Amino acid sequence: MRKAVIVLSGGLDSTTCMGIAKEKGYELYPITFHYGQKHNIEVQQAQKVSQFYNTKDHRIVDIGFLQQIGGSALTDSSIPVPTDMEYEADSIPSTYVPARNMIFLALASAYAEVIGAEAIYIGVSAVDYSGYPDCRPEFITSMTETVNLATKQGVTGGSLSIETPLIHLTKKETIEEGLRLQVPYHLTTSCYNGGETACGKCDSCLLRIKGFKEANGKDPIAYEIKVNW
Repeated sequence: MRKAVIVLSGGLDSTTCMGIAKEKGYELYPITFHYGQKHNIEVQQAQKVSQFYNTKDHRIVDIGFLQQIGGSALTDSSIPVPTDMEYEADSIPSTYVPARNMIFLALASAYAEVIGAEAIYIGVSAVDYSGYPDCRPEFITSMTETVNLATKQGVTGGSLSIETPLIHLTKKETIEEGLRLQVPYHLTTSCYNGGETACGKCDSCLLRIKGFKEANGKDPIAYEIKVNW
């Protein structure tokens, strides 16, 4: 069976990628990164998602040094998590983690080469939060070329693709696809604050709530605030 590495954060987007890769017939090999984020709930939920899909192997890799580098509201305690979802068109949100997806894909490509996978799935979107430079199609194209130039697999006749099935989808469209695939959204987390119950106020929660409402769905996770579905 063909193998695919899934960059699995435990969030809505990466879990949707799990469902898409499964539908395409891949054997799933999720990899999750503890990159120094302010909480551990993402990793915990990623483990639950992996168990749901009965994966053979789920790698959890500690790259906590990104916390030492800082520069993001997700890793630096001195930078507050935004709550207004209001960004200027040419600005990069404070939740951007410098070079995170580049590092994730580099490590995922190493894992893919070791297990003989032919694809890496990552849940980036150039539509929502398009200020992230490492979510753009140009970056994915460039990184794919780099991965195939830098690996044994790439220079000995093989190839490794980076699959981004959500890159041109809104959150609404992503959720619609996930609901079609019966993705276990009840096991996912999106909250930047990392509580047992989602805050419902941070940018990520607000975007998720908005997506479910536009998709005419009801989010199965609990929120600290009352949400009228």
